[in-house]
Amino acid sequence: MELSAIVTGGGGDIGRAIGRRLAAAGYRVGLLDLAPAEPERAAAAIPGAAGLVCDVTDPAAVEAALARFGVPDLLVNNAGIGRFAPLMDIDIADFRAVLKVNLEGAFIMARACARGMAERGGGAIVNITSLNALTAGPGAGAYPAAKAGLARLTEQMAQEWGPLGIRVNAVAPGFIDAGISTPFYRDPEVRALRAGAVPARRLGTAEDVAEAVAFLASGAAAYVNGVQLPVDGGVAVSLLSQLPRSRDKG
Repeated sequence: MELSAIVTGGGGDIGRAIGRRLAAAGYRVGLLDLAPAEPERAAAAIPGAAGLVCDVTDPAAVEAALARFGVPDLLVNNAGIGRFAPLMDIDIADFRAVLKVNLEGAFIMARACARGMAERGGGAIVNITSLNALTAGPGAGAYPAAKAGLARLTEQMAQEWGPLGIRVNAVAPGFIDAGISTPFYRDPEVRALRAGAVPARRLGTAEDVAEAVAFLASGAAAYVNGVQLPVDGGVAVSLLSQLPRSRDKG
C-alpha cells in the first residue's frame, strides 16, 4: 500500500530535501507552501509529487488542502519564518508573526491531520523545531520561544495522540547551511567560524535534516514517541568544550 506524506514549507531548501527523501522511501508527497508557484516548482522535481499553495495559519485553507491531497500517513511540519532582532527593538507585528507561523500554524496543521489519522487508526507527525528550541540565541526575537513552544507541543501531542496510534516527534536542526540560516553563511569568515564551532567540524545540510525525518517516520522508530532529535553535529552538548578548563588536576 502506498503511503502519503505532506511537507509544509515544501518550497524551501529543507522542505524540498525532505520531500525528495520521502519520495525515495516510497511516499506519495504533497508539498505545501504559502509562496505562489513555489510548491508546484518544487513538486515538479520530485516524481509523483503534488504542490499546493496553503497558508498553514488558516484552518479553512488547511482543510481545503487536505480535501485535495487527502489525509496523509505522515505530516512534516516544516513551515517556519524568522524575524530576527533584539527583543528591545523587535516590532510586535514581527514577534506575533513568528509565533503564529512556527507554533500556531504547526498546531492547526497537525490537529487537522491527526483527526483524519485517528479515524483510520494512526499515522506519524514530525515537527521541525530548532537548536533554538534548546537554547536561546542573541538577536533571535520570538524564534526561540516559538520553537521551544513547538517542542513542548510535540510532547503534548505525543501524550494525547499516542493512544490513537499517532506518533509525534520533532527534529531540531542546528547550524544548517540551508533555509532561513543561509544568509548567515554568505560571509566566508562567519561560515568558517561557525563550522569550526561544531564538534563534527562541518555545517549541516538540508539532506541531514531529511534523513532524521525519514528515520522518525519509519518503522525503525516505531517505539519512538515524543522525542526531540537534535541534528546539529553535537553543538547542543558542546558548551563546556568552548570554555577554558582549569589546569589544576588536584
